[in-house]
Amino acid sequence: MKKIALFPGSFDPFTRGHHDIVLRGLNLFDEVIISIGHNTTKKNRYFDIELMVDKIETLYQANPRVKVVLYNELTSSLAKKHQANYLLRGLRNTTDFEYENTISQMNRYLNENLETVFLITSPQFAAISSTIIREVHRYGGNVREFLPYEI
Repeated sequence: MKKIALFPGSFDPFTRGHHDIVLRGLNLFDEVIISIGHNTTKKNRYFDIELMVDKIETLYQANPRVKVVLYNELTSSLAKKHQANYLLRGLRNTTDFEYENTISQMNRYLNENLETVFLITSPQFAAISSTIIREVHRYGGNVREFLPYEI
C-alpha cells in the first residue's frame, strides 16, 4: 500500500520552510499532496490562491510524487478521498505543537486511520512564518530569500 501524506495549510504564502517539509516528507512517504485549504479563521487571503497553486505546481513540476489540491472541507474527509493515511505537519516551536496537537486529535477522532507526522523545522527556517512574510511584503520589503519561487 502506498504511503500517502497530505500536507494541509493555507500556504499564504508557501515558504522555504514549507518546501523543506515537503522535501523531507518525500523521504518518508511515497506521495505528498500539498492541500491548500480555505481556512475559515482567515477571512481574506493576501496572495491569490490560484497564484499559490501555480507557484507550487511549477516548483514541483518535475516531481510526480508531489501533487497540489485545493479543498474546502474537513481535512480528515479529504484524506479519505485521496487514500492518505498521514498528515504531514511542520513544527517551529512549542506554540505550534500546542495548536497542531489539538487539530491532530480531532482529525484522528474523525478518521481513525489518519496519523499525524510532525517534523521539526530545520533551524534555518524556524523564524519564517507566512504571517511575517505577508507583513514584510505588504510594506514593500524584500521576501525573495524566504520563498522558493519569485513573487
